[in-house]
Amino acid sequence: MKLLRYIIFITFTLLLTSVSNKALATSTISFQQVPKKITKPVDTSKKDTSKVKMKKGVDGLDDKIEHFANDSTHVDKKNGVVHFYGKARVIYDTFELDAEYIRYDSKNNIIFARGITNDKGKYYGRPIFKMGADGTGIADSISYNTKTRKGNVDGIFKEQEGGFFTGGRTKVQPDNEFHVSNTTYSTCNLPEPHFGLHITKGIATENHIITGPVYFEFERIPMPLGLPFAFFPKPNKKSSGFILPTPGEDATKGFSLTNGGYYVILSDYWDAKVTGNIFTNGSYDLNLATNYLKRYKYGGNLNLAYSSTRNGLEGTPEYKPQKNFHIGWTHSQNANARPGTTFSASVNAGTSSYFSTTAANATYDINQIAQNTLSSSIAYGKVFGDGLFNLTAALSHSQETQAKTISLTLPQVSLNMSTLTPFYGKNSVGEQKWYQKLTVGYSLQASNTVNTKEDMLFDKDGLKRFKNGFQHNIPISLPFNLFKYLNFNTSVNYNERWYFQTVKNFYLENPTGSPTVVTDTVNGFKRAGEYTLSTGMSTKLYFRKRFANMGKIKGFSHVMTPNFSFSYKPDFSSSNFGYYKNQELYKNDLRPGKRELIATDGSQIIRDAKGKPLKYSIFEQGIYGGPSAGKQASIGFSLDNNVELKVASAADTTGTGEKKIPIIQGLTFSSSYNFVADSMKLAPISFGGRSQFTDKLGFNFSGSLSPYAVKNVGTVVNAGTANQSVIPSYREVDSYRLPRITSITFSTDFSFNPEALKSRNKNVDAVKNQTPTAGRTQEETDRLQAISRDPNAFVDFNIPWNIALSYSFNYSNPLGRKETRTISNTLNFNGDFNLTPKWKIQFNSGYDFKAKNISYTSFAIYRDLHCWDLSASWIPFGAYQSYSIDIKVKASVLQDLKLSKRKGYYTKY
Repeated sequence: MKLLRYIIFITFTLLLTSVSNKALATSTISFQQVPKKITKPVDTSKKDTSKVKMKKGVDGLDDKIEHFANDSTHVDKKNGVVHFYGKARVIYDTFELDAEYIRYDSKNNIIFARGITNDKGKYYGRPIFKMGADGTGIADSISYNTKTRKGNVDGIFKEQEGGFFTGGRTKVQPDNEFHVSNTTYSTCNLPEPHFGLHITKGIATENHIITGPVYFEFERIPMPLGLPFAFFPKPNKKSSGFILPTPGEDATKGFSLTNGGYYVILSDYWDAKVTGNIFTNGSYDLNLATNYLKRYKYGGNLNLAYSSTRNGLEGTPEYKPQKNFHIGWTHSQNANARPGTTFSASVNAGTSSYFSTTAANATYDINQIAQNTLSSSIAYGKVFGDGLFNLTAALSHSQETQAKTISLTLPQVSLNMSTLTPFYGKNSVGEQKWYQKLTVGYSLQASNTVNTKEDMLFDKDGLKRFKNGFQHNIPISLPFNLFKYLNFNTSVNYNERWYFQTVKNFYLENPTGSPTVVTDTVNGFKRAGEYTLSTGMSTKLYFRKRFANMGKIKGFSHVMTPNFSFSYKPDFSSSNFGYYKNQELYKNDLRPGKRELIATDGSQIIRDAKGKPLKYSIFEQGIYGGPSAGKQASIGFSLDNNVELKVASAADTTGTGEKKIPIIQGLTFSSSYNFVADSMKLAPISFGGRSQFTDKLGFNFSGSLSPYAVKNVGTVVNAGTANQSVIPSYREVDSYRLPRITSITFSTDFSFNPEALKSRNKNVDAVKNQTPTAGRTQEETDRLQAISRDPNAFVDFNIPWNIALSYSFNYSNPLGRKETRTISNTLNFNGDFNLTPKWKIQFNSGYDFKAKNISYTSFAIYRDLHCWDLSASWIPFGAYQSYSIDIKVKASVLQDLKLSKRKGYYTKY
């Protein structure tokens, strides 16, 4: 009984409000079924009348009338009546008519049309008519007076702004009014609609519909839900107005009115919608959404949201209101609006708990509720100097919702110069000399950023936490070839950083433990420059083999690309550069400015196990870091491999065709050897690659190998200090042993039906590119674009099934010991299938082998009910356990005619 009362209340409310809301702001759509093509009445205005040789002003007819009949024409001159048989057509001024039979009474100026019943009792050739700029319609019969411009239409079937008027009688008035009786209005496109609003009598004008008694019909059965009279606005364009709320119920928050508010047209380019949700336990939400569009220039939308949420019972700690807000802004600029200049914005910011606390503003969108990060970017770009320079400036933000940390960059500036060839001018002719290949570039980065907690961002010391700096980079390179096949490249890279703050570290003695480090900020401009010299060589080696007796395998090819490089960099931690300071031990004196060295003979310097002084960089907190420590003179080497099989192609009927099957793609091994390092001169060996055997199956893998074995792990105490650290002691691997695996990753994706992914991407692209003239109103297109960010929102009944698997494996063990080993592997699978042509089931789940538990799991069921659709989603277990059931009309013009039942994940009972 509770559900029945809920249905009666919803339906009675929607009878009054559904059509009035169609011109207001758009609402969120939970999913969209790919619709079947709707057969509409033929637009007779598009027919080529020249091909049917239409007659004009003959047989005693009015000169304004054009007519044609495929079968025959009979003229009754005595009564002034002309009969047209067989696919007849008549055009009078702006009135166009096609029917199997048409009669024109010239004395009374009446055109009459109807269909014909054949021998089997089938009624065919119904009149198809068009009046002025209105769309076409179909009727059982039609009578129209060409002088008074009045007419009667029986059994009409006509589309009107996304809806259909069916049955009954309609009288056409000369002042563009339509008087209707016993007509059904529905968004169902069938001649016998599944549901509708039955209008016993009414008047339809250009801007509104006034009716007498109106009631709801389902499968032509009258429902005990109706109104004695009704007024439906019928605007031809957007207009301001109230948005009536939708009643609901939540087990935690109580009864509710959601998505009620006001929609306002601010100008031809700008609108706004203010909506809110209110709950009986004291919770409420406020939302402001505005859209703007300047055709061929720019467009975007802005969304501001604020919520006050109470959970639990009054008097409990949970009942204290939780305040949250969210800001969303997107802006895009037409590429041709200002050539050389770009501006874009994508803002998604707010309090971390907004989506989880408000259930994504009562939409229960699991993608928003479960998201762990929020990010934003506002960017400006400018190309100047005849394309030589490219300037970009951006404001960015990122949040981690679980840890409630936030990172702001205000701003990030980048200036890049196109690569120059100073010795090769515009007027140079002939082949380039070796020195003319010299190139010079330049880039500048500047940034001002902060990383902090949400609640600390706007306190009194918030601005002091910002870090800033500049970085200049000048690359110089000279490529050349030797012996035709060897490609060399010599380069010098100079990097300089500018800072306005550096640091000074004080290591305070602690007799019972490790020294305490105190860091002071030193104001003042400092620069840090470093450079690297390098040269490299690469070539390609090809190995091909053909087979004569290997069946379908015709051959294979192996392409190896070796690369060698040598680089040199001085030790920038040397004291003559001034970038690094010795770690020195001070007395622990808490009085400001009273820190003193323990000794002045140098024994206060902290040293490592080999007696070398430990140093720290004065730029260690700089946004771009500082010059690296340690001298480097190393050689780097890598080897890239690609292996392909050539097999006979089954698609080639000649028997000589071949196709390539990639076996190994991008299998690369790389490492380096530092000649001046004190120990462990050979760097770890990294590898990675991929294999794509078919369109459905592919693998990706990577990892690292250590050329050293761990002999023991000990505790080392630095001489003269109590600084303790656990370090590994390495020895080289014996020559007969392979390098030790320290990490390896493996992942694969497999789709049993790749056509499903293609269809989904095609639907997303179609929505993005759709215009109002493509069969949908602008409001419908806006709503579909709002969900185009979630490809899973599309339900395509044309794809009967799809199953996709993904697997990932990660292994890490840097020291080769059991306590340092970590292994994780997860399996995810998702898919959908049609139980029948109208039923579809979707699922998403997985298994975490480390946690030994099933990962996030959800099920969804969709039912295509022609003009209605039914959807049910269920998360059976886990943190977001919930369910929702929706049954609603597909067409947006009756978007509020729906029934929803939800259980939120935060509901306590």
